Amino acid sequence: MDRIDLNPNLNFSQIVYGMWRLSEDVDTSVEHVRNKISACLDQGITTFDQADIYGGYEAEAVLGSALKGSGLRDKIEIVTKCDIVAPVGRYSDARIKYYDTSCEHLFASVDHSLRLMGIDHIDLLLVHRPDPLMDHNETGSALDALMQSGKVRGVGVSNFKPHDWELLQSGMKNKLCTNQIELSVLAHESFTNGDVAFHQRLATPLMAWSPLAGGELFSSANRDLHSLLSKIGAEQNVDATALAIAWLLAHPSQILPVLGTNSLARIKTMSQACEVILDRQTWFEIYTSALGQEVA
Repeated sequence: MDRIDLNPNLNFSQIVYGMWRLSEDVDTSVEHVRNKISACLDQGITTFDQADIYGGYEAEAVLGSALKGSGLRDKIEIVTKCDIVAPVGRYSDARIKYYDTSCEHLFASVDHSLRLMGIDHIDLLLVHRPDPLMDHNETGSALDALMQSGKVRGVGVSNFKPHDWELLQSGMKNKLCTNQIELSVLAHESFTNGDVAFHQRLATPLMAWSPLAGGELFSSANRDLHSLLSKIGAEQNVDATALAIAWLLAHPSQILPVLGTNSLARIKTMSQACEVILDRQTWFEIYTSALGQEVA
């Protein structure tokens, strides 16, 4: 498993285990969650992706219960996110769903996450969504302060466009170290609309959420693409899922796919994508199938 440097003090496994469905599993027992973590570690997957809002603000607590007394915390890197306030869980009194990038909210969110997960620091904190009301100087100073306090080792964003990134960065002393955006064989627009190019120029690794397009890759609407991925995968003794992830890993911008599943069997095969070798023509063969036409 390759390792990716996000900043001088932050090094992640290239494949990340996404925990957005962790609290929705039929089995959220300590033993089962620990088995998931161990299955990841056995493959060299050491980075785990959370968010305060996952599971109606419950997923972090499920992870925290599994970490308590296990010694696993020292073997993993934890990513979490904040700024989405939805009228559920601890924010059930909110009238509407909104974003909050105020200093007060960021500090409170980090303290909540630390307490729920039973940890003393977050490896990477992401601002979950661009906030139209963001005061970039206030938000930037808050993120700098969180790093200075030691509660957070690195900061980044999620779903930001280049102009959002530059605005927030202009209000910070520390460098933002990643942007988690939607990327997959189907959600490929960022490869040509400037989003990926922006971060590639900055040498900022990207994290990719929904790298399997939420399962749409395997729907009847994408039968031809799925068949192609299966055919190429069979040639390398892996399944279509591994091919779809390998397609992202092949890009020179250093993409970290965030894979989420509650199936222990599927978790145990996530690293197969790292075994795939895609030449340029095969990469474009997959891309062409996703486009539905040859490139211009």
